[in-house]
Amino acid sequence: MANLIIEVPDELVRSLAGVAAARRKSVQQLALEQLSSLVEVVPEPRAGYPAAVLKAMQEPPHPSSADVDELDDVIAASRLPVRARDLFAD
Repeated sequence: MANLIIEVPDELVRSLAGVAAARRKSVQQLALEQLSSLVEVVPEPRAGYPAAVLKAMQEPPHPSSADVDELDDVIAASRLPVRARDLFAD
């Protein structure tokens, strides 16, 4: 295991010591866990989350322009008419 020395302010060390003690860990264990979480593989994003939507858009199959046109047509056909009413009528 490689050694890494990081200088941190005394107040941060005291805060970390308090958190570590509350979790019944050493400051080193707490620091290793937190640093490891920064590089761990992130689980698959859940459906509906922005990351999941972006991933779905970037992965095949990619829709053709005809697919997009068909979708636009279906959306347009399913729209309900808007009934305007005069909110300021007497």
